[in-house]
This record gives sequence, structure tokens and C-alpha cells, in this order.
Amino acid sequence: MVQTINLQVNTDLTASSEVLSWFEQINQPPIPEPEIWWKCQTLLIEGFTNIVEHAHKNLPPETLVEIEAIRSSQEIQIRIWSQGQFFDLEKKLQETCEFEENEQERGRGLRIMSAIADKLSYERTADNRYCLFISKNVSRGGFT
Repeated sequence: MVQTINLQVNTDLTASSEVLSWFEQINQPPIPEPEIWWKCQTLLIEGFTNIVEHAHKNLPPETLVEIEAIRSSQEIQIRIWSQGQFFDLEKKLQETCEFEENEQERGRGLRIMSAIADKLSYERTADNRYCLFISKNVSRGGFT
């Protein structure tokens, strides 16, 4: 069984609680391992925060952030589409120190996402937007 949910919110960090509440739908039935669910929530909110603070930094607050979450028995996939400037995720991850050694606040979220996601990418889409793709394996605790 595959479950897909979609959401559009304005470019506004105050929408974070709405985003997390919306995401709860995908956790039905609940993933048996709470740590995996916590990691999925962390990936979603870190991704959303990065889009709002960086990709949409110079865009009006009315600019929509589109989010899609897909849950299968093997994984949860999260896609967050942005309309901002290109960002070389791989290059930034290479430039950012390990989070244990990172004294700066910036860049830590990307490191955390990279450490807990099974797949992480940021690529241009056919409609000239960018898609932050995040995948987390849940197969140990898929649908029951």
C-alpha cells in the first residue's frame, strides 16, 4: 500500500507547525520504531526551514512551498519544491565541516539531513523549479 499526501504553504517559518501536523497523516498506521518517525519529522522540518530561509530568502512570503510525502512499506519519500536560486547541495555538504566540529550555526541542518537520510538531493525540475528530495528507509517497521 502506498500513501501520498500534498501540502502548499507560504514561505513562512511560522508554517512549521502546520507542516508537521500535516505530516502526521503519513504515520498511519504508526511506524513501529519511534526513532525512525522522529528522523522523518526532523528531515521534513530541516528541509522546509532550508527552503524558507535560503532558497526563498529573496522571494515574497506569498511564494508557495509545495510539499509531497509518500509512504510505502519500504520508505518515506519527501519532496519539497522551491522557486529560488540553484543551490549545489553536494558541494555545500563537502564544504561544511562535520557537525561535531562546526562552530557555526549555518550548515548544520544540511549535515544532520545528510547523516540521517538514506537519499538526499536537490535538483532542477522540468518546470524550472528545484526539488529537495529526501528518502528514509522504514522497511524494518513498514505497514503492519
